[in-house]
Amino acid sequence: MAPKTSPISPHCATVYGVSPSDKTALETSRRGNRYFWFTRLRLQRTVLRKMRGIYLSPVALLLVFICQVPVIRGQECPGTQELQNSLRQAHKLLSTHEASYLQSLRTLRKKLSLLQNSAARLPTKANNVTCPKLEAPLNGRKLGKILLPGHEVHFLCDLGYELVGSETRQCKDSLTWSGQQPVCKEINECSSSPCANGGTCTDEVNGFTCECAKGWAGSTCQSPTSTFFVTITNMSAATAGAAAATSFPLATPSLLVRPSKCSQVQGTTHCTCEAGYTISGRDTSICTDIDECELFHNGQAGRLCLHTCVNTPGGYRCTCPMGYNVTQDGRSCRDIDECATRQNNCTRDQLCVNTYGGFQCIKVECPRIRNATYVKTSPTRCERNPCPVDNKACSQAPNSVSYHYMSVASNLSAPRVMFRVSAVRVLGDTLRFALLGGRGRRHFTVQRSDRQTGQLMLVSPIQGPAMVEVEVEMSELERRVQIGRYITKITLFVSQYEF
Repeated sequence: MAPKTSPISPHCATVYGVSPSDKTALETSRRGNRYFWFTRLRLQRTVLRKMRGIYLSPVALLLVFICQVPVIRGQECPGTQELQNSLRQAHKLLSTHEASYLQSLRTLRKKLSLLQNSAARLPTKANNVTCPKLEAPLNGRKLGKILLPGHEVHFLCDLGYELVGSETRQCKDSLTWSGQQPVCKEINECSSSPCANGGTCTDEVNGFTCECAKGWAGSTCQSPTSTFFVTITNMSAATAGAAAATSFPLATPSLLVRPSKCSQVQGTTHCTCEAGYTISGRDTSICTDIDECELFHNGQAGRLCLHTCVNTPGGYRCTCPMGYNVTQDGRSCRDIDECATRQNNCTRDQLCVNTYGGFQCIKVECPRIRNATYVKTSPTRCERNPCPVDNKACSQAPNSVSYHYMSVASNLSAPRVMFRVSAVRVLGDTLRFALLGGRGRRHFTVQRSDRQTGQLMLVSPIQGPAMVEVEVEMSELERRVQIGRYITKITLFVSQYEF
């Protein structure tokens, strides 16, 4: 016996758009389940074919869905009351979605209004947002082209000129420059009195010339000219004949006294002395030693000996202090490098630093800074270990600390460049150089030689013996925020001598 199936009501057939013939065929197929499924598939194909290309409203689609369920379940199509309930539910669903969309539109409209009001309250941006253009000083140059607030411009002078005014000027938020416009003033090389032994100095651009006094020569009038001492004595013919027949006694009570050498020419006797001797007084037969050390002791850079002069019979010799050797010219002194020749007693954990006249044994130790630790990466350099993410004090400590040692002579002329600090690789947009604490800071200043290099300048001579310490800081900034600090500690060993 074939399973029973519920017939499709005329109402559902009308909703689907099924023709009466299709309806009759479907009712006839109730004799068996096989015929029922075949006929239902035919009905669905017919509905889809008639729906193709036709716009169906949400209500029509809802009715199709409502009527499709009984067909699948084999039940009668719902009645009018059930359809009305379904329609009310669909209307309620659509109303809910419509309210949600309207709320979203209202929120978006409100945000757009707030943005529009905020934009209206913003001040009008000025057309000119840069500082005025700065010109390079005469006989100098300017570093830096960006004229925006927070950026810096640096000034340098040509060789032979010194900067007077602000070396660095920064563009402020008020679009004005900090500091004063610098000028390059010619350096007066004669101010240090470089011409010795009464010489006259003439200042020139990046140099000077000396006009030496009589008896002196050299670029700074440092060398005495050769002097010959000749004594001429007039005698009568009779006396001359007697003198010609008489030999002079060779009385030499001291090595500082020598007999003269005389010759007679046309009635006149000429007496001369060996080099280093002179006839003193009226006795032409005796030559006395010239004390060259006493005669030329007033010389400065051009005195006979760089250090000590020792008078000798007919000459002189120069000596040097301990730690120096006499040079081949016999007048100057050359420092002995005790570190290179291993004439020192420094241990393995110490650094041997040669100084003028001696040496120093230095033990380089990394700095001890709270909240930061350092490791030695070379004999004279310490670098900071990585900082924890939340340790702000560690990140503000110097990234590296370098140690440098220099030997200089006493009263070294100034100004002059002593040391340069340079950045090999720049990560930020600004580099700043500053002079920190240290003994002898008043003798120095820091200037910029180019965009990535700063130089330590000696501005006044230092009297030795002395040990002077100075620290140079190089800071790296990105948009005015410090991203790195690098400290260079420089120690100068000043000799007690000017050589």
